[in-house]
Amino acid sequence: MNNKNFGPLNGIKVIEMGQLLAGPYVGSRLADFGAEVIKVETPGSGDPMREWGHHRYKGKSLWWPTLARNKKSLTVNLREKEGQEIVRQLLSTADGLIENFKPGTLEKWGMSPEELHQINPKLIIVRVSGFGQTGPSASRPGFASIGEAMGGLRFINGFPNTPPPRFGISLGDTLTAMFAVEGFLMALVERQANDGKGQIVDAAITESCFAMLEGTLPEFDKCGIIRKPSGTGLANVAPSNIYPTSDDNFVVIAANLDTMFKRLCEAMDKLEWIKDPRFFDHKARGNNAEELDLLIADWSKTLTMKEIGKKLDDKGVVWGPINSIENIVEDEQFKSREMILELEDETFGTIKVPGIVPKLSKTPGQVAWLGPQKVGEHNKEILDGLGYSDSDQQELLKNKII
Repeated sequence: MNNKNFGPLNGIKVIEMGQLLAGPYVGSRLADFGAEVIKVETPGSGDPMREWGHHRYKGKSLWWPTLARNKKSLTVNLREKEGQEIVRQLLSTADGLIENFKPGTLEKWGMSPEELHQINPKLIIVRVSGFGQTGPSASRPGFASIGEAMGGLRFINGFPNTPPPRFGISLGDTLTAMFAVEGFLMALVERQANDGKGQIVDAAITESCFAMLEGTLPEFDKCGIIRKPSGTGLANVAPSNIYPTSDDNFVVIAANLDTMFKRLCEAMDKLEWIKDPRFFDHKARGNNAEELDLLIADWSKTLTMKEIGKKLDDKGVVWGPINSIENIVEDEQFKSREMILELEDETFGTIKVPGIVPKLSKTPGQVAWLGPQKVGEHNKEILDGLGYSDSDQQELLKNKII
């Protein structure tokens, strides 16, 4: 392990309950910046994320190290009163609780926000769910795929007149987690500035997806426009699309601002386009986007990606390759920003994991360790701290409480 005391959240203690992605991703973001995150797992099996992922190595999930890093693992049977009591003791001195159970589950276990605030008024309770803690759909289970669909993201994704495809990641989960982290940090600031009491952060997947829809709501409200999928570009925004290269790649060129379009024309040696009525300003280019895209493609497909990049960089035009993970690993920008971390792990040996985002100049985050290898790896450390003797812990183990 590296230094355990780091980051702006050093000294903040958070108990992570729940499993899979949305709730645990909240804990990951906080742990990356120094919070002590104690992950409560089911005895024996642990979080299913230990087994999930597209691929495995030596029988282990390759997703787990990026989700569990910097966390401690405590096993507790939350369905038993003795297990619930252990968690209450932890929460009595904690700054935050993260949970992503189906709404009503905490209440069923006698750990409603009201009950928890009685034992620890300063506790900030982060609740992540499909639909939120209130409303007619609150009691329904919800995953990222449903939140992305119902929240409107999926409707505008893909190409016109084709079934809307899913994103290649669980975007709804991680997006909601980021809003939840934002809420937790705001609640920390409010707690410090005012009465020292915590509050509830209620983050819903459907609402988090809906919140990303830019101007679609006022567009519909005032103009009756329903934004639809636009393929590789955006409607009425041009040029901002993908264009082929001579070496069988695609580049993204985004030159829709008038000044940026002028620089693109200079890079392409097409100065006559600057005053062409079809492309004269943003609105004209939007109305003639298809024609403009074809003309730019005629130019781009005669050059390699490297040649295009050189011409566009020389003129300060926004562009970029469409990177695979293989490309990202070799990209000098990512490497120079320490976004490709290579760490040692007892299971995986040397393994690459994503770096820390964002970069803080004074109190940066770090990956101190790649998470608990074993389910309940930190049981003794945590239970010792709560005053449980070795014999007490053996009894809890015998009764399948931990």
